[in-house]
Amino acid sequence: MEEDHFLPSLLLRNPHVQTILASSHWRARGSVSFQKASVQRIIDTSQGARLLGYYTPPISSHRAHGLVLLLHGWEGSVNSAYMLSLGNYLSQNGFEVFRLNFRDHGESHHLNQGLFHGALIEEVEEAITKVAEEQEGKPFFLVGFSLGGNFALRIAMRYTEMGNRIPRLTHVFAISPPLDPLKSTLRLDAGPAIYRHYFMKKWKRSLRKKQKLFPHIYDFRPLLNHKNCLALTEAIMPYFPEFSNYEEYFRLYTLTHDQFLKISIPTTVIVAEDDPVVTIDDFDHVPQLSHLTLYRFRYGGHCGFFRDFSLTSWYEEKIVDTIKQSGNNAP
Repeated sequence: MEEDHFLPSLLLRNPHVQTILASSHWRARGSVSFQKASVQRIIDTSQGARLLGYYTPPISSHRAHGLVLLLHGWEGSVNSAYMLSLGNYLSQNGFEVFRLNFRDHGESHHLNQGLFHGALIEEVEEAITKVAEEQEGKPFFLVGFSLGGNFALRIAMRYTEMGNRIPRLTHVFAISPPLDPLKSTLRLDAGPAIYRHYFMKKWKRSLRKKQKLFPHIYDFRPLLNHKNCLALTEAIMPYFPEFSNYEEYFRLYTLTHDQFLKISIPTTVIVAEDDPVVTIDDFDHVPQLSHLTLYRFRYGGHCGFFRDFSLTSWYEEKIVDTIKQSGNNAP
């Protein structure tokens, strides 16, 4: 574990302030040029899935250092404030950026008949591979937030056994990743109501959108009266016949000590002990590996890590510094 170098101002030591600011539209206020420069792309996978993403060239005049692919959190999207903020910061520092939506996130519900779930690692991995393959010898980096961080870590864990098929994958970053999704679900349900209401509102809105697009397949009306995440997860399981119950489903993307031992590429994990969503005790069992760096801070909330109200996150600077210090992408 690296030494703690992150300490926010007194007014930002509340985990809920950090967490709410992470998704605040204030963070995206400087990303207008970045968004205008973005080009939409739909990625088709061999399994028939279609994922929506956006590519953005470097805004700065510097030669491109490489491409960074960003993965959002559950019920987030490519336009979440933390995605736009980091994307803009990377672009300003000479990086190409690709923001990828999971299926049924952002404006992508119409692209797939099947529903999103957290165990859909193969289609995400294939989409990432296709983006990386188009790079002309430049380094490729992966950053995931929250559930996207869980996906990013699974990509790192699968990298060797999948034959290193993501070209030039140089470093993986995971911001506030849940290691045990069942514990995080229970934590959401038992914690402050603001988080439960936030995610339930977005999840139900997503399900209504899916039902409207595919009314011959889905009728979620009996499910929408559930008031917490675990109850709705259990109720929606019949739409996933490949899982016998929600416990089996959650186990498929629970990350254990032994799975971390599979990581063979440089990987950085950033978590906060006051995270209201992620169970921090799970990180007690993360092994110490030469290529795995765990930053575990006292403060930071969920995907926050703001020192002050400039709303530039500590991890934005850390990601750019880590990449540049690696020497793999020197201009």
